[in-house]
Parts: sequence; C-alpha cells; structure tokens
Amino acid sequence: MDKQPESIQLNRLKFYPIMMFAIVMGISGLTIAYQKASELLGFPSIVGDFMMHIALVLFCIISIFYIAKIVKYPKIVLKEWNHPVRINFFSAVSISMLMLNIITKHDYSMLSTVFWYAGASMHMFMTLYTISFWINHNQEVDNSNPAWFIPVVGNVLVPVGGIGLASHAILMYFFSIGVFFWVVLLAIILNRIIFHNQMAAKFMPTLFILLAPPAVAFLAYFKLYGQIDMFAYFLYSIALFFTFILAFMFKRFLGLRYFISWWAFIFPLAAMSIASMVMYYETKELFPMYMSYIMLLVTTLMTALVLYQTIKHMLKKEICIQE
Repeated sequence: MDKQPESIQLNRLKFYPIMMFAIVMGISGLTIAYQKASELLGFPSIVGDFMMHIALVLFCIISIFYIAKIVKYPKIVLKEWNHPVRINFFSAVSISMLMLNIITKHDYSMLSTVFWYAGASMHMFMTLYTISFWINHNQEVDNSNPAWFIPVVGNVLVPVGGIGLASHAILMYFFSIGVFFWVVLLAIILNRIIFHNQMAAKFMPTLFILLAPPAVAFLAYFKLYGQIDMFAYFLYSIALFFTFILAFMFKRFLGLRYFISWWAFIFPLAAMSIASMVMYYETKELFPMYMSYIMLLVTTLMTALVLYQTIKHMLKKEICIQE
C-alpha cells in the first residue's frame, strides 16, 4: 500500500512541465508593474517589494524541482528538449532570469547583475539553438503558436535591464534580433491562426503573447534612447491594437479549461501596463494614464484568478500529470 503514493509522487515529478517557469514570468511581470506604479504613479512601494521576494522564492523552488527532474528523468527532459512545441518554453527560464534582473536591480544590484549575465547568455544560446532546430527539422504548421515568440522575440527584454551592464552595441544586437523576428514570426503565426486548424485549448492563452513583443520593444527602445519619438509611438500603438483585439475576443477565453499555460495571460498584460505608465509619465497624455490604471487592475485581477486556479488544481493533484 505504501508503494502506490510513492509511485504517484515520482510520476508527478516525471511530468513536471518546463512551462512552470511561466509562473515566475507572470509574478515578476506584476512585480515590475507595481514597482513602476510606485515610481511613476505614487503607489506604495511595499507591494512591489513583497512581490519581488515572492518571485525570487518561486524561481528557486521551481528550479529545484526541475533540476530534480533532470537528474531523475534525463531521457524525459531530453524528449521535451526535442519536442517541436515544448522546446520554446525552455526559454522561459532565461526570460525569468532577465525579469528577476529587473525587479532586483535597486535592492540587490549584485544579484541583479548575475541574473542579467546568466539570462542574456542563456537566451542567446536558446535563440541560436531554437532557430537551428526549426531549420534542421521541418515544422508542421499546426505546431506553430505564439509561444514561438519566447525564445527569439524575447531578445527585446535583454536591453530593458541591461543598461549599465553591457555596451549600447550589444544591447542593440539583442533588440534588433527581437524586433526583426517579431515581424517574421508574427506573419507565420497569423497565417497559422487564420488559415489553418484552430489551436488546442491549452494553447489559447498563448494568444496573449502577441501583446508582449511590441510592449516590451517599446520599453527597450525607450531604455536605449530615452525618448518618445515616432518609432516609440508606433510600437506602443501596435501593442495597444493587440490589447483591443484580445479584449474584443474575450468570449473565446471564457470557459477555457485550466492549464498551466494560463500563466501566459499575465506577463503580456503586465508589459502593457508598464508601457502605458512610461508613455503617460513621458507625454502626460490622458489616455495612457487611463490605460495604466486599467491594465494594472486587469493584470492584478487576472493574476489573482490564475493563482487561485493553480493552487486549486495543485491541491486536487491535477498538475504535473501525464497529458
């Protein structure tokens, strides 16, 4: 009788998904939003400080479990590594590091620096490996989804926390790759969404990732050049357009069965919230001000909902099971 619970526990580790790092991305995104709200909108700093430590603890816990999976089930991890869809979520590890770099920059500068160099180096490797994987293995159209943005377009996040840690040329290298492949992959993803089979329900939340590239690119561009010019307005406007599109399609997301991929909702919403705060602070225009408060509220409520559902399904042992 004692062997069955042990077997179940081992199987739960066996099916521990790399997508768990999306939780760190989501919590870190909301943390940055509240840190920015404290800096630009006069919100109390205690919220951002508290959430920063929560994000750090979650990153450590999730990393420990996945390292344990690597040690215990290396063949399963290798299978995920070579999977045409799951390979994209390995970049969530480096994205998490880059976001932890941003949230710890003022309080733990040494730790922040370590996160940036580790995250930027790993993300550069993931970009090269993923594109090589796509080239060397013909991809099925149905395998494409917005998660493809994570390993390649995620490069636009590197300059956001990299000011003062690397030269302008290096940061522009990452920014250029991200923006270029954003345009290329956007065309591929839209072609897949419009002209081919509908995505599986568990990947529907990844549609929100469409919002992240222009919003994060706007923040990176502002960090690099410190001004709101025509290109900055262009990036923010595209992000705003995708926000409206997703809001217009809200009925598509109602009634979706819970998957860990729900955490894909959070980071893009947080990015749009932060972009709106920066736009408002720099231009003093009223519309970005309204968007700042609305998006921060939406991001907070969505995080609370997804967190509740995650805890609920963890208690019911419906996470880390064979799909």
